[in-house]
Amino acid sequence: MNLNECINFLLSVSQHKVYKYFKGYLEEFEITPAQYGVLNCLWAEGKVSPKRIGELLYLEAPTVSGILDKMQKMNLIDREIDPNNRRNVLVTSTEKANELRDVIQAASSDMNKNVLQELDDQEIEALKKGLSKIIGTELS
Repeated sequence: MNLNECINFLLSVSQHKVYKYFKGYLEEFEITPAQYGVLNCLWAEGKVSPKRIGELLYLEAPTVSGILDKMQKMNLIDREIDPNNRRNVLVTSTEKANELRDVIQAASSDMNKNVLQELDDQEIEALKKGLSKIIGTELS
């Protein structure tokens, strides 16, 4: 098979290119794309467990833990014991993170616009639909 026909190659190269581009957008806020993902979860859901963050971002627990450790040191998140179950931890965004919300969301929108500028609206919807199907597919 030609490499340009291999879906793994196409997705990997595309993801890497978009990641590097997005990373550049976020540098001025001193956050990474992974940290943006966590903040986006917190802004959308409020108080969330690390397990739930992992589910939403398709990340393993050790990866989430590492991201949260760095974010806590940066004063972007707080962790607290769940008052309903003391064995659980809940994560929330801090005031510092909340103050960045609008500019970071705008940067994300700009990034999407620039990355997708060569596609028309129909192609963008087809791409999103196809990728969403792949995400939702159980591969064995």
